[in-house]
Amino acid sequence: MLPFRRPVPPLSPLCPAGWRSGLAALALLLAGAPLAAQAQDAPAPAGAAADDQPIAFEANGVSYDDDSQTVTAFGNVVMKRGDQSVVADKVIWDRKSGKIMATGNIRLVDRDGNQLFTDSVELTDEFKTGAMQNMLLALREGGRLAAASGERGTDGNVVLHNAVYSACAVEDSAGCPRKPSWRITAKRVIYDPDNKRVKFQGARLELFGARLMPMPGLVVTTDGRPINGLLIPDVRLSASNGVELSESWYQRLAANRDIAVTGYLYTKALPMVSAQYRALTETGAYQITGYVTQSRAISISGTPTSSKDFRGYFYANGKFQFDPNWSVTFSGRLASDRTFLRRYDISRDDRLRSMVDLERIDPNSYLSIAGWATQTLRVGDRQGLVPIALPEIDYRRRLADPVLGGKVELQVNSLAITRTGGQDTQRAFASARWDLRRLTPWGQEVTFTALARGDVYHSDENASTVTALYRGNPGWVSRGLASAAVDVKWPLVGSFAKGTQVLTPRFQVVASPTLRNLAVPNEDARAIDLEDSNLFALNRFPGYDRVEDGVRFTYGLDWQFERPGLRISSTIGQSYRLTSRPSLLPDGTGLSNRVSDIVGRTEVRFKDLVKLTHRFRLDKDSLAVRRNEFDAAVGTERTYLELGYLRLNRNITATNEDLKDREELRLAGRVAFARYWSMFGSAVVNLTGKKEDPLATTNGWEPLRTRLGVAYQDDCLELDLTWRRDFVATGDAQRGNTYQIHFALRNLGFR
Repeated sequence: MLPFRRPVPPLSPLCPAGWRSGLAALALLLAGAPLAAQAQDAPAPAGAAADDQPIAFEANGVSYDDDSQTVTAFGNVVMKRGDQSVVADKVIWDRKSGKIMATGNIRLVDRDGNQLFTDSVELTDEFKTGAMQNMLLALREGGRLAAASGERGTDGNVVLHNAVYSACAVEDSAGCPRKPSWRITAKRVIYDPDNKRVKFQGARLELFGARLMPMPGLVVTTDGRPINGLLIPDVRLSASNGVELSESWYQRLAANRDIAVTGYLYTKALPMVSAQYRALTETGAYQITGYVTQSRAISISGTPTSSKDFRGYFYANGKFQFDPNWSVTFSGRLASDRTFLRRYDISRDDRLRSMVDLERIDPNSYLSIAGWATQTLRVGDRQGLVPIALPEIDYRRRLADPVLGGKVELQVNSLAITRTGGQDTQRAFASARWDLRRLTPWGQEVTFTALARGDVYHSDENASTVTALYRGNPGWVSRGLASAAVDVKWPLVGSFAKGTQVLTPRFQVVASPTLRNLAVPNEDARAIDLEDSNLFALNRFPGYDRVEDGVRFTYGLDWQFERPGLRISSTIGQSYRLTSRPSLLPDGTGLSNRVSDIVGRTEVRFKDLVKLTHRFRLDKDSLAVRRNEFDAAVGTERTYLELGYLRLNRNITATNEDLKDREELRLAGRVAFARYWSMFGSAVVNLTGKKEDPLATTNGWEPLRTRLGVAYQDDCLELDLTWRRDFVATGDAQRGNTYQIHFALRNLGFR
């Protein structure tokens, strides 16, 4: 027996309070017709097979009239035919005509799980519906369609009268009635079972009970397929472009390909057009996006162009998996000028990276053949000094058999750096690394590491590199290096404050002979800074071009405490170099002297309500705070506060452009109220002053962006109004206010 449904009250097209939520219900109207998600011209073998199946039923009682050849079933009647079923209080089956009349608390389920609820319905022996009264269609994919009456026409279409549609739930989690936040009313609704489409005639959108715009030509599908048509427009007001109205046309080209074309109209700029093409293939997926317009650009220096220029932006990305081992990933981004993306509020990125990476991965080896190029949008940056890396080849293999009990990994790497107006560098190296991990009888974890590597470099136009430490010697230069390390951890476990704590002292020794670091160019190891993440690294430089030589001892302490709902972890450490000779590490990095600065990190996690992270670096002599970074997230998913603060006070010289000091504050939060409403806001403030950066032009308090808004979000509607202010102008991307309205309806394909 199928579960019995409580009575469904009569439905009025003006009051859908008795509904339950969902969208693809329209299909249920045709009840017996298959609603499988397939192409319109595809056959329906499942339906054909079901036509030959007999009707089985069960009920509390059955009577048979020999004269009229009718069968009457009453009391919890369940009729089944293949994957279809009908539940009703009473069913009369005319065996001559094949018609079935069902009455009382009817629930009809089709082959795809769509459900029809009605007071009375006339069916054929194939479970195809005829006339209906007070009906509700609940589609498996979400959405509800209610109508006062309906019937099947001679053409096979189902026609509903005085219909109401919504994707909103009409009952809350406690089962209490809830008025839908939006609905669509229509005088007439036509369901086409062959094309699996529902067409609305005389449709109008109602939002919070207010009748809004008419929606002529509204069509939805019953199998979840996207359909061609216009999307809901966007409205925005900005200082750069004035009032902006954008509208998109969506076109489905095939089951695996589509395109969306958007037009933009502005009161302070010429129109713009964009398009996005997406495709899914047997081996992967990709998308291509483009913007194009014509306008008078203002350069970053503030000088306008003499004429209206072609301006635009191109972006494409994708990934293809050719087999379990081989794949390729690519991404391309290119803008016509440095202010286009900000002017039209497309992106706030200040660098556009393009890349391609061919990879082969198996359990014991990795191969990557990649290329990188970057377009800078930063003020003051010269595009000719931005490197192009092509190719970058990296191959690694882990030997299957241990050597002296340890794992061996071999690596071969090459890189070619080209600049159109600066230094060119080529590099190749081969290395072998051996790691052995052992546990002592007293519980210490000891790791032995040995590394040997040989490098070959070639460079020219070295003098064009501004920072002398990065240049290296021109021409061919070779270098050999070797490193050995012993790392000891001793975790001590015990109980504390109704929880468990782990105290882990750690000690490391790393030795490497004196290297010709400054003889080779530095392309990938410039942003060096002592942090908790690289304190115990074999090489604390971020790349391959610089290697920390000499003998050093690193010592630290890890502490972790856990109890139900609470987790605290903390790390602190420092290093000591045996040699007193000058280091290649710049002053202010925390590593330039024999004794390093003190670094640490603390994390606190309390259930899902509080997450705090604090990173610091203390001067070894004065204990002055050289790095102070704080990130906090407090609250629930609906009400929360996020705070981020960073201050770098490292006293680094202004000539080292990769290691400038700065101070920044980030705030974001949301406060929920009245169940579905919330207020949200965010701000980014530049606190950098002359003390942190002598070249800074700010006074220590410069808001960059602020945002404030109010939003409504329930199970079927998203509506928000946002105000944003940009305080910094870049070329024709003006400072000022921006207002935007966001509107999305569930199941209608508007977002």
